[in-house]
Amino acid sequence: MNARRVAYTAPRTLALETGAAAAPPAPGHVAIDVAYTGICGTDLHIFHGSMDDRVGPPQVIGHEMSGRIAETAPDVTGWQAGDNVTVMPLVPCGRCPACHAGHRHICHRLVFLGIDAAGSLQSRWTVPAHTLVRLPEGLPLDRAALTEPTAVAVHDVRRAGLREGEKTLVVGGGPIGLLIAIVALRTGADLLLVEPDPYRRATAGSLGLATLDPVTADAARAVADWTGGAGADVAFEVSGAAAGVTTAVDALATRGRLVQVAIHPAPREISLHRFFWRELTLLGARLYERSDFETAVDLIAEGHIPADTLISRIEPIDRAAWAFETLEAGGGVMKVLIDCRSDTGADAR
Repeated sequence: MNARRVAYTAPRTLALETGAAAAPPAPGHVAIDVAYTGICGTDLHIFHGSMDDRVGPPQVIGHEMSGRIAETAPDVTGWQAGDNVTVMPLVPCGRCPACHAGHRHICHRLVFLGIDAAGSLQSRWTVPAHTLVRLPEGLPLDRAALTEPTAVAVHDVRRAGLREGEKTLVVGGGPIGLLIAIVALRTGADLLLVEPDPYRRATAGSLGLATLDPVTADAARAVADWTGGAGADVAFEVSGAAAGVTTAVDALATRGRLVQVAIHPAPREISLHRFFWRELTLLGARLYERSDFETAVDLIAEGHIPADTLISRIEPIDRAAWAFETLEAGGGVMKVLIDCRSDTGADAR
């Protein structure tokens, strides 16, 4: 059977390629029949050409996925054809100072599958066996494709050291912002989400989240009213916008913590005086560890992640370019999955 893949070839250009099936997996590797691949903000950065220093076209992209093992190399143990899996797309070097310190997920020479090497936007994907994360029987594979972004949220909340009852501001209500809010609420946070887009705000509201429109409301005054003038204990900056950074910093209480989640393609001004004056703490939150992935699988399998609300559409692989353009345009779309198994039909959800 011919394999199909979507490759980034130039800024704003994706090519659907069809070719012979991949060779049998090399030692230590497994071949996966990919079911679904989600499109995220990083993929859009690649699509825009903003990551050409790491992505060498033509490059198959994508890293939010679910699928089923098709074949294992003879030396791989613990896995067999037919197992449902997702992939933690990180290949650390194991030798750098970060790896030696136990921080393999932010290895100095990290290879991120789907950015630095071929990703999951293809019908069959060969990966190192150590990247596999097992999925429980009965978990629908479309829902399981949300594991990677959920793991991001789990890691972000852990980085914050969030405690029950803390006033928590999430600035940005896209998929990651909503997932952070959901995980934070399960930790016992008192939460407010700031988002200017009406669709995203309505989606958050349908999940029972308290929201604020920074366009029509004074965010600083609203936070002051909400916190009795103290400010938020924790703010997650997920918007990727300069105004979002300012909102998050200005909202923080004395010794509050800012968790920087969004990727900012350009340097941003930030009020260091505010950090000095209130003794604030800035925490970077980049990726995730295996424990975050395993927690994410459990949250999805136990029904704590509202997958049906978050997945806006499922599109066939031959409509991947259209799906990227739709997400880029915004409005009425949260998470789009690409069905890597077939090239006909679409499931609007």
